[in-house]
Amino acid sequence: MRKFLPLLVCLLLFAAAAPPAGAKLQLALLKYNGGGDWYANPTALPNLAAFCNQALGTDFDTDYGTVDVGSAELFNYPWVHMTGHGNVVFSSAEAENLRNYLIGGGFLHIDDNYGMDAYVRVAMEQVLPEVKFVELPFDHPIYHQTYEFTNGLPKIHEHDGEPAQGYGLFWEGRLVCFYSFSSDLGDGWEDEPVHNDPPEVRAAALQMGANVIEYAFKQ
Repeated sequence: MRKFLPLLVCLLLFAAAAPPAGAKLQLALLKYNGGGDWYANPTALPNLAAFCNQALGTDFDTDYGTVDVGSAELFNYPWVHMTGHGNVVFSSAEAENLRNYLIGGGFLHIDDNYGMDAYVRVAMEQVLPEVKFVELPFDHPIYHQTYEFTNGLPKIHEHDGEPAQGYGLFWEGRLVCFYSFSSDLGDGWEDEPVHNDPPEVRAAALQMGANVIEYAFKQ
């Protein structure tokens, strides 16, 4: 599987591939086992897709895809989002499938919705045992795309008052997984009545989400 091209080129190629009438490139939500609520934040990805369409000039379908971690369908999505509050379990076959997806050019954004940190670290070590999560410095390009975040990840929800931190898994110099911890970007992407976050907080969450997508397609 070839590496994904920069965002604009990728979208043009998708359009040229003659998908079914009305089909657009979708963001995807990762479905996993273990009992964690992988389905949390149901309005998050539609709002993020709509924001990127308006702010970045993308043409994402605002109806996101849902894909099992072990499914071959995973390779149809260049950008996949994973969230939840609890346990995460990958079978050996699922871990291998996700590994092949990431090594082959896919991108995974993990957003700790509170309580999944210990589990997701174990799961991702099963996927890519050769590499470890490293905290990204504030000058990493993911924080300096269309939107500037000079102090790194914005803090959306409290999460015990811990600082928001962005971690990455790198494969051959490419960031294949971005892990937002103690930030809760996905909550900030949700419809305003869900969490009643102030407009400036929701804006920061959406802008950082747009940066993650922009960086993933451009690197």
